[in-house]
Amino acid sequence: MSDQQGFSPRERRASFTLAGIFGMRMLGLFMIMPVFALYGENLVGFSPLWVGIAIGAYGLTQAVLQIPAGWLSDRIGRKPVIYGGLALFAAGSVVAALSDSVYGVVAGRVLQGSGAIAGAILALAADITREENRTKAMAIIGVCIGMSFAAAMVAGPLLAALFGLSGVFWTTAVLALVGMIMVRFLLPESVSKGQIRDVTAAPELFGRLLKDKQLLRLDVGIMLLHMTLTAVFVAFPLSLANAGLVPEHHWWLYLPALILSFVLIIPFLILGARRNMNKLLFQASILVMMVALVLMALGQGKLWLLAVAMVLYFTAFNFMEASLPAFLSMLAPAGGKGTAMGIYSTSQFFGAFLGGVLGGALFQQLGGAGVFLLVALTMVFWFWLSAGMANVSRVRSHILPIGVKIESESARSQLLQRLMALPGVHEALIIPDEGAAYLKVDGNIFELDQAKRLINL
Repeated sequence: MSDQQGFSPRERRASFTLAGIFGMRMLGLFMIMPVFALYGENLVGFSPLWVGIAIGAYGLTQAVLQIPAGWLSDRIGRKPVIYGGLALFAAGSVVAALSDSVYGVVAGRVLQGSGAIAGAILALAADITREENRTKAMAIIGVCIGMSFAAAMVAGPLLAALFGLSGVFWTTAVLALVGMIMVRFLLPESVSKGQIRDVTAAPELFGRLLKDKQLLRLDVGIMLLHMTLTAVFVAFPLSLANAGLVPEHHWWLYLPALILSFVLIIPFLILGARRNMNKLLFQASILVMMVALVLMALGQGKLWLLAVAMVLYFTAFNFMEASLPAFLSMLAPAGGKGTAMGIYSTSQFFGAFLGGVLGGALFQQLGGAGVFLLVALTMVFWFWLSAGMANVSRVRSHILPIGVKIESESARSQLLQRLMALPGVHEALIIPDEGAAYLKVDGNIFELDQAKRLINL
């Protein structure tokens, strides 16, 4: 039992277990980023271009398969898809660990990315949690993903120093197996609710959402953000080594920089939410990232300047990584958040792949400084693109089960009109096949209990 506002024990266990599984998988994907350029030199075929491809290769298969994997989980269940995805991730890790060539590592990374379980995990979280607790469950998963990136910046250099590059991949294989054990013994059983439009994509909405200029700005933004991330980590570890910081001590810079960046973004997140300054602060973050990239280019051989640049980079990155999904949630139409998030995530993973390829190609031709400067130029384009962003306000989404099945079109139309008449309701959508009403509301004035009473009359 639990109070109305809190998690039940079942919801709490499911939320933290799913967050742990998601986080361990992302940890495995991220750990290679700060070390591959340094520890892959003995691999057959090693070159800056192939470094970039290896770092970003997972993003290509992830981008292609994550929406279909979510649809598959609607048909065959969440757990089979999660088991299969973790098995593919483990297999890819083993392929990479046993490879003596960069081409084998790339094949392993491609296989890792094919274990696209993000959609199934989010859908299972939605299946198990009540609507009033779903946002909290998703937030726990999101925090765990952020923590996994921070942990990867520390664990990657430490593991590579102790066990070599293959040791990093063997660790990711073990993490995948631990994830499968967690699915088996810690995840509560659930009945799949099929498609839940706040977490899974609806094919009929793709055309409409791809034409939405506000959502398209967010999709391009997350693509550019993750393009910079993989491009930076093609070159930055070598810049640190050239500045005199031995590879096994790189985490001495990454960990304090990440901690400081998390501290720095908190007041800005609060300020943006309370003062309706989201757009202004977001554009400021783009400029901060551009400055950080220029400092990286100027800081070749200067460890203190590289450290300052990384603090600025992580601060801007973490602010935008937290802000973009929130903007998307506010801008997506009622019943369209899952589809919008599917397109957004596909853009994110494609950006990771693109950044790896471009970063490797640029490093091969222009060196590290050239990578940082040319990526900085993309921030100019992003800043221009962001000028047309809406300054989103306090908009929230709700999914309400319809207590009585509504057979006739006229009855559904009447219910829709009554919902739209409630204070604070911007959009309402009734999906008879799901037995649910999707609402977009102003969180300052909307009363959830009033809507529930209306729907269950």
